[in-house]
This record gives sequence, structure tokens and C-alpha cells, in this order.
Amino acid sequence: MRSARVGVSDGVKAASAPIGAPHWPCLSLHGDAVWLAVSVQPNAKRTTADGLHDGALRVRLAAPPVDGKANQSLVEWLAGELGLPKRAVRLVRGETARRKWLQIDAPPERVAAWLATRVGVTAGTSPTPSPPAR
Repeated sequence: MRSARVGVSDGVKAASAPIGAPHWPCLSLHGDAVWLAVSVQPNAKRTTADGLHDGALRVRLAAPPVDGKANQSLVEWLAGELGLPKRAVRLVRGETARRKWLQIDAPPERVAAWLATRVGVTAGTSPTPSPPAR
């Protein structure tokens, strides 16, 4: 099967996906592991994905950024969204930053399909970034 680039960010090697899959700048492969770049906004009314922002999936979290509660909430929410056990999603970078990298133990196609449903993109098209916040 032919492959296409899924995304490159911060010098990270791009993931491969079947031709026709969307280009996701927030998704990359590190060896066999899938990494997802996330831009977090804590203290939101509810937890939800809110499009792409600066090469990362923007996630609004209904948890405060205190004592790791936002990180724990992010991992639990993403695992639930992907239908994975919590141990399949790990924070690998950005413990105290808004920009985080999560390692996901799932096939990249599964994560890309989930992104397409959350960001509202159909397969074979490029996702468009969300407009800047005002």
C-alpha cells in the first residue's frame, strides 16, 4: 500500500498513512508509537476537542491546572474518546505546559479516524485550522 505524510511538527518524524487519508499536523509516529500534539485550555465549562491550533489539537478541559488534575483529566478523556484503557494513553512531554504530547497505543488509522470525526473532516481532505480566538 502506498503511504502519504500524516504530519511533521517540531522536527518529529512524520507518520505514514494510506493515500487518501487526511494530513494531520498534530499526529506523528515515534518508532511504533503514535504521538498526538495537544494544545490545552484548562478551566473550560466542559471538556471537548475544539479544532486545530498551531499544529496541535486544541482541547478545552473542564479541569484546573492544579496538581496534575488537568493532565489526568486529559488522559482519561482522550482514552474514553478513543475507546482505550487509560494505560494506553500517556503524557510524554509538556507536563506543566499548555502544549503537550501524548503517546497513544493504537493504530495511527484509528487515531486519524477519530480526529476526522472530532474536527469534522472527511477522509481524503486536509483539515483546516480553527480560526484564531478573539
